[in-house]
Amino acid sequence: MRSVRLRILVSLLVLAIAAIGGWQLWPVQRDENRTIAVGTTDAVTSLDPAGAYDAGSWALFSNVFQSLLTFEPGGAAPVPDAARSCAFADKALVVYRCTLREGLRFPSGREVSGADVQYSFNRVRRINADVGPAALLDTLQSVSAGGLTVSFRLSRPDATFPFKVATGVGAIVDRTKYPTNRLRTDGGADGTGPYVLTAYKDQQARLAPNGAYQGAAQGARNPVLMRYYKNSAELEKAWKTRQVDVATRTLPPSTLAGLSPSAPDQRVTEADSTETRNLVLDVRVGSPFHDRRVRQALAVLIKREKLVAEVYDDTADPLYSLIPAGITGHTTSFFDAYPKPDPQRARELLDEAGVTMPVRFTYGYAEGRGASTAEAAELKEQLEASGLFYVTTKAYEWSAFQQRYAEGKLNAYGVGWIGDYPDPDTFSGPLVGTGGSLDNGYSSERVDRLIQDSRRYEDRSLASADFKELQQVVAEDVPVIPLWQRKEYVLGSQAVGGAQYLSDGTGVFRLWQLEWI
Repeated sequence: MRSVRLRILVSLLVLAIAAIGGWQLWPVQRDENRTIAVGTTDAVTSLDPAGAYDAGSWALFSNVFQSLLTFEPGGAAPVPDAARSCAFADKALVVYRCTLREGLRFPSGREVSGADVQYSFNRVRRINADVGPAALLDTLQSVSAGGLTVSFRLSRPDATFPFKVATGVGAIVDRTKYPTNRLRTDGGADGTGPYVLTAYKDQQARLAPNGAYQGAAQGARNPVLMRYYKNSAELEKAWKTRQVDVATRTLPPSTLAGLSPSAPDQRVTEADSTETRNLVLDVRVGSPFHDRRVRQALAVLIKREKLVAEVYDDTADPLYSLIPAGITGHTTSFFDAYPKPDPQRARELLDEAGVTMPVRFTYGYAEGRGASTAEAAELKEQLEASGLFYVTTKAYEWSAFQQRYAEGKLNAYGVGWIGDYPDPDTFSGPLVGTGGSLDNGYSSERVDRLIQDSRRYEDRSLASADFKELQQVVAEDVPVIPLWQRKEYVLGSQAVGGAQYLSDGTGVFRLWQLEWI
């Protein structure tokens, strides 16, 4: 998902929490009518699950909609949510069948049926929005429904299909409220999640607990007001002036670096994360990066350690592979191929490619997203210092940025990636598979074969060899250059509990964990 793994690496600051008195364990007197305000810089692209594939939208979907499956906190495998049960119906892993819970109802009071599930999946594929999640359903051939039973037929074996069902692409919508062939644009959302969306305007989403909710999550306790800020500085100001009770992605790096878990006026959660940042290169004919040797020359010049130290104040770690550290199959393929910045090697590669130096290109990025402006300036400085590249940086508003790279209008761009589900597949197929979400024109028969082969194993540890080979190919072809892997930070006021459980790397954003204490 735009800006994991068999083993989730969420690590709360246990010693720090203990030092401030084990506050989670105190008995609480709940105030269930008082609203909790949560601030973020993650934008919502669309309220329609068929039209969005980004962190901000999917965080909202986690709370307003239900999928057949979900992930428990820290879980490595999906569990039933709107479904009573789900399982593959055959050993070939091409028929997947689910039975819905009885009595699920949309806000209108209409009962959910298998036909709504069928409609929801078919609608995502039919609309196939430019910045939507349809690419995740690349192995889905057809959906059938009868009563509360839904059957999915796949075009080829895909052990990761249940993981995808548990994400935003599997959000169940009311078929009487959502148009068949176009996105819903009236500002409403009708799902069966722990919350009901009561209003969305002025960059704010108001959520009320859904008293009719049935599913894997605990019921929501308090109303929540989600506030969406244009940039990190505005979010920081909102936190300091107490306009929000919880601040999550993303505060300025300098602020994060100075956080103290023992500060008396706030609760600080720092956790390992698999959020990554990649430099994506357009490989189409006519692009400055059509020749693989030009892409390799760029890769050999990047100084990741300098980038994370000077731009991110060491709140991120250098990343040398497509699959982040802590995920099954992780390697250091880019370090192995390009162990140190080497301008001479870069020049030789460009000479072999027969291109005019400096190679000129435009680097695009979404303004207001973390330290993206400072990052763009640092990358420009690093590349131009060699005399081999000349970089024009260009900032865009988030929606415009998404649209431009979806249309192939950027030579190169920086984008964050948050795993959709706890499996290495989410860092391969959507990023480098043919027809994937990065829209950079990359296609490799070898990569596609490795992705398909990796999906044959229900025991996901058996796919490690495929993922390791895939990362080696990506380091050779360089359609993307991994830059860093960041930590997860959440700030909460002393009066709010549960902020440490908001996000744990499973792709689920758990607002229902928040409560006044």
